Amino acid sequence: MNRWLGVIVILLSAGLGLALAWAMLDLPPAPVHLPAQVAVSLAVSGVDHPVTAVLLNFRSYDTLLEVGVLLLALLGMLAAGATPERPTSLPPDPMLEGLARLLVPLMVLTAGYLLWAGAFRPGGAFQAAAVLAGAGVLLRLAGPVTAWTPPGRMLRLGLAAGFVVFLAVAALGLAQGAMLEYPRVWAGSLILAVEAGLTVSLGLTLAGLFLAGPEIPRGGPRA
Repeated sequence: MNRWLGVIVILLSAGLGLALAWAMLDLPPAPVHLPAQVAVSLAVSGVDHPVTAVLLNFRSYDTLLEVGVLLLALLGMLAAGATPERPTSLPPDPMLEGLARLLVPLMVLTAGYLLWAGAFRPGGAFQAAAVLAGAGVLLRLAGPVTAWTPPGRMLRLGLAAGFVVFLAVAALGLAQGAMLEYPRVWAGSLILAVEAGLTVSLGLTLAGLFLAGPEIPRGGPRA
């Protein structure tokens, strides 16, 4: 029974994949050439890299909502009691501890570089936050960081800081007539402030999705 069910799922998945591929190939040509439009407006975006300009200026509404969705996902986990009673420390593993001592400082430096580089080359808050979250997961697996219990005040502030800074910058845009419409002379500084806040908050949020989740015994999940 399970074998036939698996075959049916594979066939349905293949059919869906073919339908999506056909739909993509059947799309009409785009009415506008977006890369060219981004290149024309890049000078007024406040940054020199087109991806950062799109994410935090031209379509910053989408980015603001994405940050909110990630934060809500973590809050949902915490509210649903995804942190049941469980051991808050793992047995020491000398190899993992040594690896963490070596890699975590480098990961923090890498995150800082990615945050700085995002204004003019690939990088930015999301990449920096992903590296910080990886460092948090490594510290958890190595032992120094305990599993999350309901977060305290400082941790809550850290989780909300990026979203709050983003909302504050969005509200400042109202003085220009529209939310998230940055003053041209301040665009670069405001984007950097948003990215700095998001780096901390997204790093905590992504790490929290692991640290607040069900405990995985060392050596892998039990069969």
